[in-house]
Amino acid sequence: MTPTQDRPDPAIAAEAPGGPALTAYDHLHHVTYLRLLDAEADGADWREVARIVLGRDATADEPGARRCWDSHMARARWMRDVGYRQLLTIPGGRTAH
Repeated sequence: MTPTQDRPDPAIAAEAPGGPALTAYDHLHHVTYLRLLDAEADGADWREVARIVLGRDATADEPGARRCWDSHMARARWMRDVGYRQLLTIPGGRTAH
């Protein structure tokens, strides 16, 4: 099995959402964001992280894999620094769609 076949994460979009509000995608991918932040803290190469965590092959499509990695890293950092606060204020833990 390849890392993308046995990956427990929900489907990864080509680009993560942006904007100032939590989305259903963010809620589904909180573990993905944590994995990205852990890999960054460990100094892992973005190509390896894109392959293992995001299921993107930088050898086959470097620009696409990089866009995916960049957008998901930006969203992971936003969740770490800002977005998590919204989880504390949403009644019932629901997210905007």
